[in-house]
Amino acid sequence: MRLKARVGLLVSGMASALIASVMAAPVQGASSSTATSLADFGGLAGLEAKCKAEGRLNTIALPRDWANYGEVIDTFIRKYPTVHLDSQNPEASSAQELSAVRQLKGSKRAPDVLDVGLAFAVAGAREGLFAPYKVATWKDIPAGAKERNGLYYSDYGGVIAIGYDAKRVKVAPKTIKDLGNRRYKNQVALNGSPTSAGAALGAMFAVSVASKGARGLNDMASGVKLVKSWKKAGTFLPVQASSATVANGQTPITLDWDYLQDKYAKSSKKVNWKKVIPKDAAIGGFYQQAINKNAPNPACARLWMEYLYSDQAQNLWLAGGARPIRLDAMVKKGTVNKKYLRALPKLPAGTKVIYPTVAQQNKARTVLTKQWGKLN
Repeated sequence: MRLKARVGLLVSGMASALIASVMAAPVQGASSSTATSLADFGGLAGLEAKCKAEGRLNTIALPRDWANYGEVIDTFIRKYPTVHLDSQNPEASSAQELSAVRQLKGSKRAPDVLDVGLAFAVAGAREGLFAPYKVATWKDIPAGAKERNGLYYSDYGGVIAIGYDAKRVKVAPKTIKDLGNRRYKNQVALNGSPTSAGAALGAMFAVSVASKGARGLNDMASGVKLVKSWKKAGTFLPVQASSATVANGQTPITLDWDYLQDKYAKSSKKVNWKKVIPKDAAIGGFYQQAINKNAPNPACARLWMEYLYSDQAQNLWLAGGARPIRLDAMVKKGTVNKKYLRALPKLPAGTKVIYPTVAQQNKARTVLTKQWGKLN
């Protein structure tokens, strides 16, 4: 599946013209495909009218059990019942999302919006695949979590955790290094391949940091070496963990984002799923949202973005156990759901979350492209 860590370029606060745009009259003849803010639509009502005329939104790589996307999607549909939301290839990786944008350019089936890992967001922006757009809540997004022109910005995230089925795993693992213990034979799996899936790449950063400390961020080969030792010990499975593999007992231990571990808990009534953030490595990441520059439904693409960064949708991420990017601002404004906030998993005492940079991710992926295939 995908990765997403926070990093970006410094961006100034929201312009006063953007604030004023909410009260302005709809702009006649404005092009949805080149609109960069609500000001170009004369406000939210103008954008909603444009989207209603299009009547469709194409999404990609949005599994319903990923970060509460099922409820996020259903709430949007209830809010805008005249818009047909076509959720394509829900299990696609970030790499496959960019590929779909390239291959379906000019097609009505092309994805309008993307949800990708940071490294893929940066790559897509450099390639010119995205359209700049700043949502109304732009100023609430930390400067380091958004591209300055609005080509992509962080939305929700979490920390890599070890998840396990307590009914099958009698001794709970507490660290990454524990996973090499032979007691966990044929039990440890990742959520996809780290060469293309963000969650798996995040997991491999956790493995590397557990192996080499902070130096592991720049030494992915050390992580591969540790996994090789797990394979030799018989604990590592070259299988993509999913709700199905957890339910049937094939992958009773996973390394995945903490908020994704909840879907495994719901995979079967026979599963007693627990999760723990490892003491030897706390790797964090945020997923990025972007608009396809050639979106077939450009107004609905922008309306989707406005919705995702509203208090309503940001609280839905929180309900799914993920950390919304506007969390700090919502806490200050009193618009955060306090019940969901209290339910977020706690970090081990003294633990500092590390967010791999784009350069570190690209370097790691180069190493993994050469070495990961030799493990299978």
